[in-house]
Amino acid sequence: PQGSEEAKTFVHAFLKRSMPKMKDEAIQEMITRKAVVLEHYHKKKTKQKRKKTKGFTAKQRRELRLFEIEPEQQRQDFKCLLCVVKYAIFLPLHELWKQYIRDLCHGLKPDAQPHMIQSKLLKADLHGAIVTVTKSKCPSYVGITGIILQEFKHVFKIITKEDKLKVVPKLNNVFSLELDGFISYIYGSKFLLRASERSAKKFKLKGTIDL
Repeated sequence: PQGSEEAKTFVHAFLKRSMPKMKDEAIQEMITRKAVVLEHYHKKKTKQKRKKTKGFTAKQRRELRLFEIEPEQQRQDFKCLLCVVKYAIFLPLHELWKQYIRDLCHGLKPDAQPHMIQSKLLKADLHGAIVTVTKSKCPSYVGITGIILQEFKHVFKIITKEDKLKVVPKLNNVFSLELDGFISYIYGSKFLLRASERSAKKFKLKGTIDL
C-alpha cells in the first residue's frame, strides 16, 4: 500500500494532468476538501454557413420584363380561351356535382327536410352547379342560366347553353338551383363569401330576405 505522501503526490499529478488550466493553489485546496470535480472541455464545432441561392430582386424582374405578355400573345391567348369555353364540355362536371350533393345530403329522398338540404347547399362547393338568376335589381341579369365555372367573393362566372361566359354579381341577385325536384334559392347579397369561407360560416335561416 502507498503511503499518504505518495498518494497525495499521485492525486496532485493526476489533477494537474486532468485540469491543466487550474493553478496549484486551487488543486491543493480541492485535495484538502477531499472533493474533486473533474472538468471536461468540449471542443467547439464550427458551423458551416449555408450559402443561400439568391434569386432576382423585384427591380431586376421588372427590368428583365419576365412577367410581361406581348399584346399579340394576349389576343391569341384570349381567342384560344374563347374556343375552349363550351357548355357541353362542362356537362360531365355538372353530373359529378349532382352526385356530390346527393352524397352530401345522404340521398335526396322525397321525405328529406328542405331546411336540412338548404343548410348543406349553403356550405357546399357550387362549381358545376346549374343556376338561374330569378330576381335582380338589374333586369338584364334575370333569366341567365348556366353552369358555375368559378365562384369568387362577389361574382359567379357562368357558362350558358349559348357558350357565352357571363360574369354575374352576387349582390342584388337571387339565384335558383334545382336538383332531383328540390329547388333552393341563393340570396347573393347574403352570400358574399369565398367558397372556402362558407364551409366554416354559420348561416341563420330568415323568413324573408330583401334584395
